[in-house]
Amino acid sequence: MDQEMLKRIEKQTGVDMRAVTKLANAVGGKDLKDERTARQLVRQVGKLAGKRVPKQTEDMIVKMLQNSNISESTIKKMMK
Repeated sequence: MDQEMLKRIEKQTGVDMRAVTKLANAVGGKDLKDERTARQLVRQVGKLAGKRVPKQTEDMIVKMLQNSNISESTIKKMMK
Protein backbone atom coordinates (compact mmCIF):
# COMPACT_ATOMS: atom_id res chain seq x y z
CA MET A 1 0.00 0.00 0.00
CA ASP A 2 1.44 3.37 -0.86
CA GLN A 3 2.50 5.84 1.82
CA GLU A 4 0.01 8.54 0.82
CA MET A 5 -2.90 6.16 1.21
CA LEU A 6 -1.63 5.04 4.61
CA LYS A 7 -1.34 8.67 5.70
CA ARG A 8 -4.92 9.38 4.61
CA ILE A 9 -6.23 6.33 6.45
CA GLU A 10 -4.27 7.29 9.54
CA LYS A 11 -5.64 10.84 9.40
CA GLN A 12 -9.25 9.66 8.94
CA THR A 13 -9.17 6.94 11.59
CA GLY A 14 -6.63 8.26 14.06
CA VAL A 15 -5.04 4.80 14.08
CA ASP A 16 -1.25 4.63 13.75
CA MET A 17 -0.62 2.65 10.57
CA ARG A 18 2.82 1.55 11.82
CA ALA A 19 1.08 -0.12 14.75
CA VAL A 20 -1.39 -1.81 12.38
CA THR A 21 1.47 -3.08 10.22
CA LYS A 22 3.34 -4.32 13.28
CA LEU A 23 0.24 -6.16 14.50
CA ALA A 24 -0.38 -7.66 11.07
CA ASN A 25 3.17 -9.00 10.99
CA ALA A 26 2.80 -10.40 14.51
CA VAL A 27 -0.28 -12.39 13.44
CA GLY A 28 1.84 -14.46 11.07
CA GLY A 29 2.35 -17.98 12.38
CA LYS A 30 -0.32 -17.65 15.07
CA ASP A 31 -3.11 -20.21 15.46
CA LEU A 32 -6.26 -18.11 15.39
CA LYS A 33 -8.34 -21.18 16.19
CA ASP A 34 -6.75 -21.10 19.63
CA GLU A 35 -9.19 -19.18 21.84
CA ARG A 36 -6.54 -17.41 23.87
CA THR A 37 -4.66 -16.23 20.78
CA ALA A 38 -7.87 -15.07 19.10
CA ARG A 39 -8.94 -13.11 22.20
CA GLN A 40 -5.54 -11.43 22.41
CA LEU A 41 -5.82 -10.38 18.76
CA VAL A 42 -9.33 -8.96 19.24
CA ARG A 43 -8.20 -7.00 22.29
CA GLN A 44 -5.12 -5.66 20.49
CA VAL A 45 -7.19 -4.47 17.54
CA GLY A 46 -9.66 -2.81 19.89
CA LYS A 47 -6.82 -1.11 21.72
CA LEU A 48 -5.33 0.14 18.45
CA ALA A 49 -8.69 1.57 17.46
CA GLY A 50 -9.18 3.11 20.89
CA LYS A 51 -12.39 1.13 21.38
CA ARG A 52 -13.48 -1.17 24.15
CA VAL A 53 -14.74 -4.44 22.71
CA PRO A 54 -17.70 -5.70 24.74
CA LYS A 55 -17.42 -9.30 26.00
CA GLN A 56 -20.36 -10.42 23.85
CA THR A 57 -18.76 -8.96 20.71
CA GLU A 58 -15.39 -10.48 21.60
CA ASP A 59 -17.03 -13.89 22.06
CA MET A 60 -18.73 -13.59 18.66
CA ILE A 61 -15.51 -12.62 16.87
CA VAL A 62 -13.54 -15.42 18.55
CA LYS A 63 -16.15 -17.98 17.50
CA MET A 64 -16.05 -16.66 13.94
CA LEU A 65 -12.26 -16.97 13.87
CA GLN A 66 -12.40 -20.49 15.29
CA ASN A 67 -15.06 -21.67 12.84
CA SER A 68 -13.64 -20.10 9.72
CA ASN A 69 -10.91 -21.04 7.32
CA ILE A 70 -9.22 -17.66 7.44
CA SER A 71 -5.57 -17.93 6.54
CA GLU A 72 -2.70 -15.84 7.90
CA SER A 73 -2.37 -14.05 4.58
CA THR A 74 -6.07 -13.12 4.61
CA ILE A 75 -5.74 -11.60 8.08
CA LYS A 76 -2.64 -9.67 7.04
CA LYS A 77 -4.40 -8.32 3.94
CA MET A 78 -7.43 -7.27 6.00
CA MET A 79 -5.26 -5.42 8.51
CA LYS A 80 -3.06 -3.63 5.97
